Amino acid sequence: MVQTLPITKARINLGAVVKRIHLNKEYVILEKDGIPIAGIMDIDEFEDYLELQDPKAQSDIKKSNEDIRAGRTRPAHDLMAELTKPRASKPKTTKRQKV
Repeated sequence: MVQTLPITKARINLGAVVKRIHLNKEYVILEKDGIPIAGIMDIDEFEDYLELQDPKAQSDIKKSNEDIRAGRTRPAHDLMAELTKPRASKPKTTKRQKV
């Protein structure tokens, strides 16, 4: 849910506004003289937003969308089977001795 608040009202009730944003995963747009100037969101949402700003993440998303459009996909049950199957244990290696 998105709510718009005048910045002066938000300042007076900042504790309650932040608590509501955090508990209810709401967004607040702050206005000054009726003009939107800033937004407030929960930290989890903000961290997700920051991750999406990473050029590597943007490139990966773009490539994934291209793969979907080109039909380079596989059924979800195949992926889940691969992710849940037990991994073969790696043979133990011995440390090399210095020569």
